[in-house]
Amino acid sequence: MAQDVQASPAAGAVGAAKSEGNTGRSGARLDVAAIAATFTQLASSPKGLSSSDVALRQEKWGPNAIAAHEESRWRKLFGYFWGPIPWMIEAASLLSLIRRDWPDFAVVMGLLLYNAVVGFWQDSKAASALAALRKGLALKARVLRDGVWVTVDTAALVPGDVVSVAGGETLPADLLLTDGKYLSVDQAALTGESLPVSKAVGDSGYSGSIVRQGTMTGVVTATGNNTFFGRTAKLVASAGAKSHAEKAVIQMGDFLIILSGALALVLVAAQVHRDIVTAGHWEWQQAGSIVQLVLVLLVASVPVATPAVMSVTMALGALALSKRQAIVSRLSAIEELAGVDVLCSDKTGTLTLNQLTLQAPLPWGAASAEELTLGAALATQTQSDDAIDKAVLAAVKDTSRLAAYKQVDFVPFDPVNKKTVATVTTPDGKTIRYAKGAPQAIAALAGLSADSAKSYFDSVEGLARSGTRALGVARSEDGTTWTLLGLLPMLDPPRPDAAATIARAKELGVSVKMVTGDDVAIGSEIARQLGLGDHLLVASDVFGSDSSPEHIAIDAARAVEVADGFGRVFPEHKFQIVKALQERGHIVAMTGDGVNDAPALKQADCGVAVSGATDAARSAAALILTAPGLSTIIQAIMEARAIFERITSYIYYRIAMTLNIMLVVVLTYLIYDFMPLTAIMIVVMALLDDIPIMTIAYDNVKVQDKPLRWNMHRIISFSSIMGIMALIQSFGIVMLGMFWMKSPELSALLPMDLPHVQTMLFLQLAAGGHLLFFVSRVHGTFLLPPYPSWQILAAVIGTQIFAVLMCAFGWFMPPLPWMLIAVVWVYCLAWTFIMDVVKLLYFRVVDVRDGAVSMIEAPIGSRALS
Repeated sequence: MAQDVQASPAAGAVGAAKSEGNTGRSGARLDVAAIAATFTQLASSPKGLSSSDVALRQEKWGPNAIAAHEESRWRKLFGYFWGPIPWMIEAASLLSLIRRDWPDFAVVMGLLLYNAVVGFWQDSKAASALAALRKGLALKARVLRDGVWVTVDTAALVPGDVVSVAGGETLPADLLLTDGKYLSVDQAALTGESLPVSKAVGDSGYSGSIVRQGTMTGVVTATGNNTFFGRTAKLVASAGAKSHAEKAVIQMGDFLIILSGALALVLVAAQVHRDIVTAGHWEWQQAGSIVQLVLVLLVASVPVATPAVMSVTMALGALALSKRQAIVSRLSAIEELAGVDVLCSDKTGTLTLNQLTLQAPLPWGAASAEELTLGAALATQTQSDDAIDKAVLAAVKDTSRLAAYKQVDFVPFDPVNKKTVATVTTPDGKTIRYAKGAPQAIAALAGLSADSAKSYFDSVEGLARSGTRALGVARSEDGTTWTLLGLLPMLDPPRPDAAATIARAKELGVSVKMVTGDDVAIGSEIARQLGLGDHLLVASDVFGSDSSPEHIAIDAARAVEVADGFGRVFPEHKFQIVKALQERGHIVAMTGDGVNDAPALKQADCGVAVSGATDAARSAAALILTAPGLSTIIQAIMEARAIFERITSYIYYRIAMTLNIMLVVVLTYLIYDFMPLTAIMIVVMALLDDIPIMTIAYDNVKVQDKPLRWNMHRIISFSSIMGIMALIQSFGIVMLGMFWMKSPELSALLPMDLPHVQTMLFLQLAAGGHLLFFVSRVHGTFLLPPYPSWQILAAVIGTQIFAVLMCAFGWFMPPLPWMLIAVVWVYCLAWTFIMDVVKLLYFRVVDVRDGAVSMIEAPIGSRALS
């Protein structure tokens, strides 16, 4: 069971750390003197507070409510209009507005608004995490005020209040239990414990925990954000990291901004030189032509459809993942999942079934294993819903033997004496009593000798070290003298598919680390069975009691990186584990199902809420599994890597095409002194190129067997090489057109002028762009598998037919004769094979270089991919 920690009280009372052992025994509790001292520190007493005291404390400490601050939705919406690519689009829109170029303005602004709306709608789903956490708070509380028990709103509670809690209620704040027999508290959603915890005087209770049985009185030690529950909510509100996709797009935007700015200066300088030096005069009307030059270049440099294509691609990918029972709540999680190299997995209910089962019985003395199991079953009520009772009854192989006995009396489990006792009549009419319960309680009942007790408790401790709980069983024929029958080991077994899932994760280059609230001994045994390794650390030993989640010590981060898992973990620890791994350069996925997992789920690059997770966990997570176990996550990783490959192929193509368009505009203007493309041509061409590529979500790709990262050096270098090759191809068309104009023979065959050159270049860019995509979508030759999907082929063919018709019939441009259309297409097809050869040479050189670097770095240790 998980460690149980007293939350820091808002009024400064000193809490005591407590733990629950794997045998179910209570750990250290505050004694009477310590409880009295706590009352003193809280300036309270068992008689509660007066109304005047409450008013002063409410003014000082505020309401008992979660008040974590999150960024406003308006600020989030504004964020989608702020950044390199939005700036470029907005600048192009502003220049179009100044020149009253309404078609350009409408198209560019429409794409900007579409990108913002899609992104805002997707991310707004995550804002419900804090609301889901608030639902866990009790609405009313029974409190002792002015010596009278009254019912008040939980928000009105203050530190020092004395409250009463009973079965079926939710604890309204963090409490120190001061009076009553016992409470059975379900705090699984907070601490990850698989069974209700027995509480007694001197124990603490957490806000948001559910009381299953009993009635007790306690003093409020912490309220609102200072509670165990509140600190979790604050972590959720503050958690979260910028996705690697966002960083990659920003870097791409920075690169294009710098390049377009430099080229704009070149264009302006060239135009001013022609106007002043060559022509010898300057008029303000000429400033309009300079603005037009800059506008055309800016429109050419803006990958206006890139955010939309990426959003649609990932949205279609999210649809594919949903068919694999993985729901994406944040689109950027897809590319993050593709790069995950560390998976932090909760144990209970995720790696295990969260169902106690009996292991091989350990009979004592002359008792047999069958007699031991039967005795435990006879000390159980058949209609019980208790997890231990269900496990005991399920272990009886011959149920007919159980039916032959008649239960005539039953004493239910008492948290004080920690056992159940049943009186039964045997088939031959004898009356026998059976007892089962905590090992120490059964040992005391049986009156073991010193030697026997040592051997017995050695067995209990041995089971504990192997991660197994122990249940003692005894029998009495006279009700006075008891005979020990033995021990029943109980284990929450691993899921049947967990070991295979973990093995597959390792094949995919993903390291799995267990993160559990249970004791290290239990976690180590489960980890060993699953092949995770047995190097588990106590989380508090790694981070220390005074560590900050925002500042991870380097030694702690290194310890986290090499550990196989962690035991006795609390929400702050899970959050710190994720942060430590991220600081070490890892892309981290975190699975979980409870409120206690929510902060780490949100901070993780890809938070994964497993099947059956709480609302808070699902809201904080980026990926929600609807099928039990982790096998779905492997399918999701493979699907995510396929989606990542598709997006990377698009980015290669998009940067190369943007470079091509910018450079051909500048080069043509500098050499031939005319604009080879109009602004509307560039916008239409961008739409013709990118809209069909949205079907890239259906493209066939090779799934990589290692995590994928945004390697901006490779992206920029390869895209630049392809862009330069495309520039040579495009400028060749311009040169062909200019040569045609000056050739009497060719001009006599087909007249040619500058508008026709513009149309030829438009067609070459439209056709060459898609052919460039087919080249860049695979590392090998485009003539071999994986071939493009039928969806993308159909979209491209349809678009090219439309582009040919535009050029042939002169829509938005001068018409082009069919002969010239055929010339452009033959020219583009020939260049496709040339570019494919250049691509193969590039990847051969880069792969050899990267392989040599990997061989050098391998002995150094674990390194994050660049």
